[in-house]
Amino acid sequence: MPEKYSPVFKARALDLIEERIASEQCSGWVACTAVGEALGGISPHTLRNWWKQRTIDRGEAPGLSTDESEEMRRLRRENLELRRANEILRKASAFFAAELDRPTTR
Repeated sequence: MPEKYSPVFKARALDLIEERIASEQCSGWVACTAVGEALGGISPHTLRNWWKQRTIDRGEAPGLSTDESEEMRRLRRENLELRRANEILRKASAFFAAELDRPTTR
């Protein structure tokens, strides 16, 4: 299970990456590697993913922002719930329709 980092920690790590890129004129990968080692061995891949997502969220790069991604996730869950409810209602209506067609004995 991946370790969860606090939003404050992520923001500070991303600030360090951007400071390193600006001060040393290095690539994002080099900055992520250096900052990852300085912060106790965080994978540079993880830091690069955070950094790329931050640039998308700021509108500096194309892609799906965090808010849009959360909205899509929410809508997919809601869609699944509605499909389940429709299936239940469809089966219930078929059951009750069959009950009406059966002859009753009195």
